[in-house]
Amino acid sequence: MNFFTWLTTKRKTLGTMSVAELRAQEMLLENERNRLQGRIHKLADDKQKIVERGAKERTPEMRRTLAQQYDLMHTEQMMVARHLNIRSKEHLTVSRLRLLRESASRSGLASTAIATIRESDLALIEKLIANDAVNAEIYQQRLDEILQIGQEADKETAGVSPAAKELLRVWDDMDAGLIKDTGAAFDEAEKRVRERQKAAEG
Repeated sequence: MNFFTWLTTKRKTLGTMSVAELRAQEMLLENERNRLQGRIHKLADDKQKIVERGAKERTPEMRRTLAQQYDLMHTEQMMVARHLNIRSKEHLTVSRLRLLRESASRSGLASTAIATIRESDLALIEKLIANDAVNAEIYQQRLDEILQIGQEADKETAGVSPAAKELLRVWDDMDAGLIKDTGAAFDEAEKRVRERQKAAEG
């Protein structure tokens, strides 16, 4: 069960999940990540053995069979690597949220970064996790921006109005391939600005 399925099943919002719930999910994701890493290493070893075996084999039919086995293992390795990338990003998400929650508990304050996260932010996190082109490093940067970790504004966005900042984020999402065309970008920018205004008024 991935993070977002778990989140929906539990009928929890990011603002109401406890440290214990986040930690439990974090451990499950860590175990799954370790299992996938082990599988990738096993497939790599098996592929190497096939290469070594094929180098010694002189029968064309046998080499063809070994080559097909190699191809199947390579395909599986790529699929497992994709799942590993997803699980790693999910694990990072849960870890970040847990740290924020623990920090809030120690200070006796509500965690603003968790409590004010919007549906559009959650949808964006899910898209970033599912996007194979977004590796863990890029994802960590975007996640920290979404969760408002590190409150100092970037030099390029310092002094920019909230509406303009949302548009800059939309353009970043277009660069990452999360938004496909300018029409969708406009709709998303308008949606985010309305949500920001609604949150400010409410």
